[in-house]
Amino acid sequence: MTYTDTFNYLRKVENYTDNEIDIGNNLVIRNFTFESNYQFLLPGGSGNNDNYEYISGILKDYEPDVIQEMLNKKDAEIQENITFRYHIVMPKNEVKTKKIILLFHGFNEKNWSKYLPWATCLAEKTGKSVVMFPLAFHMNRAPAIWSNSREMYNVSNRRKARHPHVIGSSLSNVAISTRLHNKPQRFVWSGLQSYYDIIDFVKNVKEGLHPVISKDASIDFFSYSIGTFLGEILMMSNKDGYFSDSKYATFCGGAVFNRMSPVSKFILDSEANVSLYSYVVEHLESHIKRNEVLRHYLHTSPEGAYFRCMLNYKVLTQQREDIFRKMSGRFYAIALEKDEIVPAYEVINTLQGSRRDIPIKVDILDYPYDYIHENPFPVLNETAHEVDRQFQLTFDKFCDFLG
Repeated sequence: MTYTDTFNYLRKVENYTDNEIDIGNNLVIRNFTFESNYQFLLPGGSGNNDNYEYISGILKDYEPDVIQEMLNKKDAEIQENITFRYHIVMPKNEVKTKKIILLFHGFNEKNWSKYLPWATCLAEKTGKSVVMFPLAFHMNRAPAIWSNSREMYNVSNRRKARHPHVIGSSLSNVAISTRLHNKPQRFVWSGLQSYYDIIDFVKNVKEGLHPVISKDASIDFFSYSIGTFLGEILMMSNKDGYFSDSKYATFCGGAVFNRMSPVSKFILDSEANVSLYSYVVEHLESHIKRNEVLRHYLHTSPEGAYFRCMLNYKVLTQQREDIFRKMSGRFYAIALEKDEIVPAYEVINTLQGSRRDIPIKVDILDYPYDYIHENPFPVLNETAHEVDRQFQLTFDKFCDFLG
């Protein structure tokens, strides 16, 4: 099947309900339930005293209303983010897989449609099982109403009326934009929750507790966009030596946070971006000084230091570049020439370092059709043949590296 055929087929058959879905080519999607132990980190949780309203330092003119009630709940109490299902694409006849690839998605993603052809290609060509693990408050870890077109259209209109100069507000991004505009510290806490969830997942595997993954299974990574932010921190911290031999492939990702441009109708609007940048880049150190819990997680723990060094290009630069240099032979990136969200030159700036002396291989591709960061392989009849060709070219490179 072509890329378009595969995309349309997998989108129809994918679900979280069935324990196993036969998808052909000797592959199946198997679904498993995961329960997070780290909701206490989130605003409203027992371990978090960071519940103030922030909004770029301006609290007036932002009275609680129906938007607040729908989107600004206590994060620690959102059950969808605590107990959820995740997919594993794996060979049909394999009882205990001995090789896995952890796949991390991009920012503001609500479903796996874009990634299902990627995962099946990786599984088919490498022979490894692909674990599609959702990040906190993304995919099925968010309330369904946040993806309800009618509700979000109304919210977006109200947001535009409240912020008449906002750029890029849409029904697609209004939920995450409103939430991060209101409490940009959510980016930190949900990021840490995602990190510790993955560590728990890997720990369960290593203890022989996963029903279809061998405790001795190798673990590699494939990530896209902001998912690379999480994956880089996992590789850098290398908790208990879990990832000492892991290979890491990234697509349209790898740059530090303050060298990305996430304003897009598919990602964040401009008001949310200003608020988030102000918190995690311009004023993070002052927030750390006045918040004991934030200080503990971002200053005391190794993963916190790596989290900070991936937020700002000029923070802990030497530490970041030293560790990228050490794992350079296990890291591979593909960036796109016309990517305006994660520019290719910023991927190189981060992964190859300020002196370009880190030997991480970065390939820059430019597809001969209209594409954007959020949709590198558009499903359109008029470009279907060329999209299929470029998809195969791109993922052959990834599979050769990860195989």
